[in-house]
Amino acid sequence: MTTFPDGFLWGAATAGHQIEGNNVNSDWWAREQTMPGMELSGDAVDSYHRYAEDIRLLAESGLTSYRFSLEWSRIEPVRGHFSKAELAHYRRMIDACLEHGVTPVVTLQHFTTPQWFAALGGWDSPDAEALFCAFVEQACTILDGVEWVVTMNEPNMQAAIMTAMRHLAASGGDWTSPTVEAEGDDEKKQQHGQFLTYADPEIGRMFTRIHHAARAIVRERTNAKVGWTIAAGALTAAPGGEEKLLQIRYGKEDVYWEGSRGDDFVGVQAYSSQQVDANGLVPHPPHPDNTLVGTAFRPDSLAMAVRHAWEVSEHTPILITENGIATADDVQRIRYTTAALEGLAGTIADGIDVRGYLHWSLLDNFEWGHWEPTFGLISVDRDTFARTPKPSLAWLGKVAARNGFEATEFAA
Repeated sequence: MTTFPDGFLWGAATAGHQIEGNNVNSDWWAREQTMPGMELSGDAVDSYHRYAEDIRLLAESGLTSYRFSLEWSRIEPVRGHFSKAELAHYRRMIDACLEHGVTPVVTLQHFTTPQWFAALGGWDSPDAEALFCAFVEQACTILDGVEWVVTMNEPNMQAAIMTAMRHLAASGGDWTSPTVEAEGDDEKKQQHGQFLTYADPEIGRMFTRIHHAARAIVRERTNAKVGWTIAAGALTAAPGGEEKLLQIRYGKEDVYWEGSRGDDFVGVQAYSSQQVDANGLVPHPPHPDNTLVGTAFRPDSLAMAVRHAWEVSEHTPILITENGIATADDVQRIRYTTAALEGLAGTIADGIDVRGYLHWSLLDNFEWGHWEPTFGLISVDRDTFARTPKPSLAWLGKVAARNGFEATEFAA
């Protein structure tokens, strides 16, 4: 029997723009209308109105935690004007979690920003820190009873996107989305993927400064543990790629793991692994097990990422805030998650402080410009919004209820 520590969180994660629908004041909503190759989020999966059902399904499965995000563009649709109705909406989501015995993990900013913020220059604006902190202060008014708060989701991916957009603007190229590997010609995939490999470390230092300012506000105004989440590539060096790996990984990850020192936890988000050679990121080779976003089937990437995060963050406690697989085959999803959890248990056995596991995602949803990649434990009919739990939800709920699993209970 593989077991986990007492009090270990078991849950699933979502992001507001990907599930709520009609986030019309968001910069991503505007981007969808103008960028080539992007599908529209539209109604998404209407979780804005159906959150109670989603939380109930999670709780009934046996899971004990739900990570969701506040949509900044709903709360502050116009600079300096905060919607009390939207704050009350998200407070009702928190209350729904607590009523079902579910621990809420609240993300304050998950990729999206208000259109007015983007128009001012977004994170490049000299006022970015003050503007974000003003929003964080308002968000803290509804966080009573919340034990876990994430200031930002994957700022390193946001930095990579910012870096990529600068390169593409300079070269006259078009931006599509972070899940571009799901479709398009091979040359475009490789070029776009190479851009997303790099992130300017100076952007990382800027995000760290803003995160620390937000962290101070959360600590002053709530009793929650506070951290941020980092996209972990679980990168390895191909022969001759050792120096390039260090260069890429520092700007893309390590400056952020360093920025998490002093946090109450850091969120590790891992899906696959990739090699780096002397020229940069090595494309994922074609393989029948590759996911719907083109990445390799690498459940071992989670343990790899946890070990690296633990080392560079100087032993900051870890919460797995995302881990999953884009697949239409739910048997493959269970196989992937089983192997990922076995590896995670190995890190805990080696003394790494891991506090919980939140699967990505609770629902099949809008994957940043594309609908094809399905990560969810629950499928959603996009016409009726009917929810249908997959076997993987019941399986993970059973693991949660026992706080572990038998190594032989799942056979590929």
